[in-house]
Amino acid sequence: MNRHCIIVNPVAGKGAAKKAIPEIEGYLASLGIDYDLIMTTFPGHAIGLAEEAGSNGYETVVAVGGDGTANEVINGLMKACNGSQLTAKLAVLPVGRGNDFSFGMGVPQDLESACKILVNGVTRKIDIGFLKGGNFPEGRYFGNGVGIGFDTVVGFEAAKLPPFISGVPAYLIAALKTIFLYFDAPIVEIDIDGETIEQPCLLVSIMNGQRMGGSFMFAPHSSSEDGLLSLCIAHQVTRLQVLGLFPKVMSGTQENHPAIKMPSGRVIKVKALKGTLPVHADGETICEAGDALDVEVLRQKLEMVCA
Repeated sequence: MNRHCIIVNPVAGKGAAKKAIPEIEGYLASLGIDYDLIMTTFPGHAIGLAEEAGSNGYETVVAVGGDGTANEVINGLMKACNGSQLTAKLAVLPVGRGNDFSFGMGVPQDLESACKILVNGVTRKIDIGFLKGGNFPEGRYFGNGVGIGFDTVVGFEAAKLPPFISGVPAYLIAALKTIFLYFDAPIVEIDIDGETIEQPCLLVSIMNGQRMGGSFMFAPHSSSEDGLLSLCIAHQVTRLQVLGLFPKVMSGTQENHPAIKMPSGRVIKVKALKGTLPVHADGETICEAGDALDVEVLRQKLEMVCA
């Protein structure tokens, strides 16, 4: 029988994950799923739990939370890999704030349907990103994407909002605040598979998925199976132009805007020539004021349960 290790981050979604445990257990019981449920107790705990589960016979490791929880489970499973050998399958029950990774990977966003695919879904091999820089010179894996600049500060500000403001409204409020907090774009050199771009960059998103912040479609055509990372690079623009870009990015129609470049590549190197780089990966802080970042895609490194 397929044994499932259910890793719950009880603080994900500002406590929504913990509240959802009885509902999840009811669905799992009705589906006849053999599982062990473990709750994390500190930041980074899911990395060790997932590594242990991936090495000890569980066939599927399920991240219950948001993008940060999924990121930790991905890092644990990648540690459990033996060379090129795949480890346990990855699954996600989305109960976080943004749930961008699960959205981009084709996981149903309602809890009951997400539980059902643990039995009825299909598995596919997905690409995983890997970065070095900031607080992680030894490297860290990511599933959805890396944000540099404006997008990262939006995430910092969204996390400061009270619990009753969550989801898309939280990111929109935080984005409006960030227009005034973070507006002097650093001058950045971006090397994409040997081709270089040098310009002031208000934002650089490096995507394996499609969406960040619960609503911003930085890479609407991105695929997690093609061995490429999709970029969205925004030049310095006025505050009014930033407001005009919001609806375009939310609908994924920003590609033809003169301030936007959307290349793709396998190996991306980003260096601040003037100013610094605030960076996140899957919503997890990589650094608040870094100077360089190396990112690459690892093709089809994990099996994931999808609809």
